[in-house]
Amino acid sequence: MPDDLNRSARKRQAIVDAATRIFLEKGYQDTSMDEIAAAAAVSKQTVYKNFADKKRLFTDIILGTLDAVAEPFGTEIRALTDAGDLEKALHELAGRYLAAVLQPPVIRLRRLIIGESGRLPELARTYYERAPERTLTRLAECFGELAERGVLAVEDPMLAAEHFAFLILGRPLDRALFHGQEQPLAPADVVRLTAPGVRVFLAAYGKH
Repeated sequence: MPDDLNRSARKRQAIVDAATRIFLEKGYQDTSMDEIAAAAAVSKQTVYKNFADKKRLFTDIILGTLDAVAEPFGTEIRALTDAGDLEKALHELAGRYLAAVLQPPVIRLRRLIIGESGRLPELARTYYERAPERTLTRLAECFGELAERGVLAVEDPMLAAEHFAFLILGRPLDRALFHGQEQPLAPADVVRLTAPGVRVFLAAYGKH
């Protein structure tokens, strides 16, 4: 039985890997389940055994990638409330935030879901709720708690979260989406892009 389970898991992962590659190369509309089965070296019946249809497969890939990126980052946001040196912690968090969002696979999938939002509006909405909106909510909760403790001067935690996110991600994310982002950012580039945003955020919301 364990060997059968391992074999099934390997086949499922092969399908996900093949589908991800083809979706990114050809887009959702121009990708067929036949192509995915052939690329994964499994039968089409095996593909449908694991995924009810192409939409289900596409959705699982998108949401699986989101969860792999968003959940660890959510833990890092929560840890900010216990930071001894808030400025240092914000710089570190901003760097991880930018690096996570600008991972080439994440950028490619974000571009793909934006392109398919007209055909798959529910998936696009779920993507937004489970990625950008969830991160903003967690940031707002963190900033609200820091404000209650007198560490930050924040009247509207969600607005502060939106300001922080835009200061860190605004231009780099737009540039990556439209110009392409095929290589991870170098550490020096992460610092160069995030440090000014953290300084502006603390100038507006830090306790002086």
